[in-house]
Amino acid sequence: PDEQLDLDDGRWEDIHVVTGALKLFLRELPEPLVPFSHFDKFIAAIKIQDPSLRGRCIRDLVLSLPLAHHDTMKVLFRHLCRVVEHKEENRMSVQSVAIVFGPTLLRPASEEGNMAMHMVFQNQVVEHILNQYSYIFPD
Repeated sequence: PDEQLDLDDGRWEDIHVVTGALKLFLRELPEPLVPFSHFDKFIAAIKIQDPSLRGRCIRDLVLSLPLAHHDTMKVLFRHLCRVVEHKEENRMSVQSVAIVFGPTLLRPASEEGNMAMHMVFQNQVVEHILNQYSYIFPD
């Protein structure tokens, strides 16, 4: 159904409602922003010890995403970088944003395996993309 959304409605003034809606939208996608086929590749890449090799590998993986995923990721991460720029007021550091969005943007196709271990790496991938945004998405 084509619902009309009234953003002037008072309930949208609470940033937690907006953030919750965004996270829910991303979580409800049939496939995450990082497709299941790329999950293991991103986890392997974030484990690379050499920082420049890790950086190139993650940039190349982002570039290899389907166009819709890549372009959505670019817009989302540009926004999340702006959120982090205001961390003094909103208390959302790179780490905080990564904890909030890591498991939503990157998740394995099946929930088996070490979830706690996955979460650490999922968050590290999001943190890396935030920290390296201009390298990964040059304008």
